[in-house]
Amino acid sequence: MGDRVRFDGWIAGVGTTEGTRLVLGHWPVSPFGPVSDVMIEDSAGRRTLLATSSQLGEFVAATYRFDEVRVVPVDVRRSGARWSVTAGPLDYAFTTGPRGPLGLLLRAVPRWLAGSPAWVRLVDLPARVVLPGVRTHGSAGNGRYEWYGARDLRPIVGATARFDGRDLGAPAEIDPPVQFGFGSTPKAPSLVRITTTIDLP
Repeated sequence: MGDRVRFDGWIAGVGTTEGTRLVLGHWPVSPFGPVSDVMIEDSAGRRTLLATSSQLGEFVAATYRFDEVRVVPVDVRRSGARWSVTAGPLDYAFTTGPRGPLGLLLRAVPRWLAGSPAWVRLVDLPARVVLPGVRTHGSAGNGRYEWYGARDLRPIVGATARFDGRDLGAPAEIDPPVQFGFGSTPKAPSLVRITTTIDLP
């Protein structure tokens, strides 16, 4: 049996009319302390990771698939429903709306249960039906295995982003799904409160 590590925080997934898809991971609790990263897949399928430290970048790149990893300062700020992210060549902001029925349902699950791999495995099939493209557990890179325990869900109702000097346009669905790992974020732009558990070989 290998080690088991956990990341606790938020994942925000947004598509853009330009064709780029952005996935922010903001982790107040992680094996590396409070950290953040942004996964970017452009319209041609090129996958870039922006990580706040080389240690985090190496870990994430060993778990998911990227064409490029950049270590840059990643600053995430939250003021009510508005989030702003500055990460090297990326300037990104989004606003969340009120949670819907699924968000209310996720909030009702006790925290200790929501992050349990047994519970995550149990809800995988319903998650696939309700949120096509989403997987709650699966094999990751280098023999690792992951569980995503969602605890809340809010829609993202507005977003702006510039990457490497170009405007990425208005927010849009994440279509096609991102190809960093075994599953994608929800198709509709969303902010998910989540506990990610990773078994290391």
